[in-house]
Amino acid sequence: MGLLQLTYETQTRYALSFTSGGLLAREGVSIAALYLESRDWQLTRSQVVEENLLQARTTSSLTRVTRETVQRLATFDDDEIELLVAGGPTEQHHLMWAAACRRYALIGDFAEEVLRERYLVMTPTLGKDDFDRFITGKTLWHPELDGLRPSTLRKLRQTLFRMLSEADLRSSTGDIIPAVISERVSDVLCRHTASDLRFFPTMSPTVFSGNQVQR
Repeated sequence: MGLLQLTYETQTRYALSFTSGGLLAREGVSIAALYLESRDWQLTRSQVVEENLLQARTTSSLTRVTRETVQRLATFDDDEIELLVAGGPTEQHHLMWAAACRRYALIGDFAEEVLRERYLVMTPTLGKDDFDRFITGKTLWHPELDGLRPSTLRKLRQTLFRMLSEADLRSSTGDIIPAVISERVSDVLCRHTASDLRFFPTMSPTVFSGNQVQR
């Protein structure tokens, strides 16, 4: 078995099912509040669908968006869920962006390797070509990206940029908007190693190793 084949088999395939919605901040807060009543995701999901908590027009749309939102929220621990419900709009948007990055490795890699990196090197814009180059560069390690239809790639890019816009991290003209992250959101994001601040355009340190701070 060749080295390249071994590399393919040890890589986690990118999940590409995030096109069912944008950031889903409103949906996330509503479902998180319901979850705190039972602390049971299966029960919460059933209640949302049965009561049409999201006021969707069709059952299929309701089921799809509920499933997607719950999958993202399930990346949080209960402290993060409580902060999502209690937080202000900016905190909620930042947390839901972190949830999307945790749920989807493609989004997380793009956030860390392109969004944050361009911000740190003071390249102030983020455009479609940056996404396309990122996908091209990942194709060697993620063969599931090879051969995707142009329409699929366009939809992935549109959805990702919509999330960035809704999280107030990218303007309508493509400018990167620095993230001003609250102390309490920063605290929960920094519990992870490496810190989930790596998903944001910010100068804040992202990795803590003993007494040494790495950026």
